[in-house]
This record gives sequence, C-alpha cells and structure tokens, in this order.
Amino acid sequence: MLLGMLAALISSFLLIEAKEKDFYTFKVVNSRGRLVSLEKYRGSVSLVVNVASDCGFTEEHYRDLQQLQKDYGPYHFNVLAFPCNQFGQQEPGSDKEIDSFVRRVYGVSFPLFSKIAVVGTGANNVYKYLAESSGKEPDWNFWKYLIDVSGKVLDAWGPGVSVKDIKPKVAELVRGIILKKKEEL
Repeated sequence: MLLGMLAALISSFLLIEAKEKDFYTFKVVNSRGRLVSLEKYRGSVSLVVNVASDCGFTEEHYRDLQQLQKDYGPYHFNVLAFPCNQFGQQEPGSDKEIDSFVRRVYGVSFPLFSKIAVVGTGANNVYKYLAESSGKEPDWNFWKYLIDVSGKVLDAWGPGVSVKDIKPKVAELVRGIILKKKEEL
C-alpha cells in the first residue's frame, strides 16, 4: 500500500514537472561557447531555425530571417538560429567560422547557437522538445518553429515555406505583446 502511494506521488510529480516544461526552460550553448538559458527570451516571440551555410535555401532564408529580426526584434521577437550539419553536410564549419560567415555575409544580428544535431538519437534536447510538441521533425535545413511568449510551440514549417509567408503570424503575435503592454500601463 505504501509502495502504491509512493508510486502515485512520484507519477503526479513527474506529470506536474512535464506540464511545466516549455521551450524557455532549456539551456543551450551559444556560438561563442557560453551556456545560455533560453529563459531570457520568455515574454517575446521566437522563431527557432536549424540553419546551414551552404544550402540552396541559405541565401533567401538568412536575408529574410535578418529582415524579420530587424523589423520586430529584439524586445518582442527573436530569431534563434541553430546550425546543423545533418542534412547534406551543408554546415561543415566550426561555430566560430559559422558565426563569422553569417555576420559578415548576411549581417546577422540575431542569436546564433552552437552547432547541434536536430534529429536522431543524438538530437539536442531543445529539438527533441520542438519535434514532440509540434509533431513535426526536421527533415532538412531551415525548419522553422514559432514559439509564443510562454514557450509554447505554435507551429512548424519546412524549408519550402518562406520566412515571408510566416511574417504575418509573427506580426500578429508581436502586435498582441505590444497591445497587452499598453493595456497594463
């Protein structure tokens, strides 16, 4: 009986803990090797993207992602980029090389994290969470996950969906943040 009660208590605790987990509860390493808590982005909208420097989608996506960051960030919105070399070996450089390349060529001002695996047994926990929450797992570079202010995954799109197509959804969410803040004043 005591064992049964203990098992129920542990089960309840795990269920509560699972409910509390969201995108912003994770910690990741940035492109400069520093551990970063994603909690710092809570309260803003995030577009999480697995990026690659040598892909047919690179030019359009990086330019449009930077424009989106320029239009809506950094107070209410952030692109969060995670380099990945799993698809076509199209992100072969080191973190330092990737960081230098995207800042020089595309003027990237959004956060860039350390290169990670986004699928398979070695997938980073952030991407495991994104895939489980959305029911959509990346199958190529430039998968995009839209995260709300509380860390909930709202939607996901493959590389065939342009950043420009997602922009109205981002604009609507950012507008909601701004209106809520005005109401609070």
